[in-house]
Amino acid sequence: QVQLVESGGGLVQAGGSLRLSCAASGRFFSAYAMAWFRQAPGKEREFVAAISKIAGSTFYADSVKGRFTASRDNAKNTLYLQMNSLKPEDTAVYYCAASFSPSIRESDYNTWGQGTQVTVSS
Repeated sequence: QVQLVESGGGLVQAGGSLRLSCAASGRFFSAYAMAWFRQAPGKEREFVAAISKIAGSTFYADSVKGRFTASRDNAKNTLYLQMNSLKPEDTAVYYCAASFSPSIRESDYNTWGQGTQVTVSS
């Protein structure tokens, strides 16, 4: 089983960019599909993006499509989320998660990081 640690969050102005990273320790990172979820204050956690085991397929929430890009480097055991054209409504704690197959359902993911805060000012 992998352990996940996110980094790269911070404060950015609307229209700016951030790149989140999720470092995985443990074995067999490439055996897992990975995803990003986010949770804004007072709201439920929601799906952002998912990527298959060898990065052959990616999936995005409509709210981030065209602005966010998920990628992974299996040699470095790291998942990324490049976030461009950020909006205040993107403000949330961002979590990475691992599953045996790509999914947009939170319940399909059994390993989670601790989260990293992203704040977008208007």
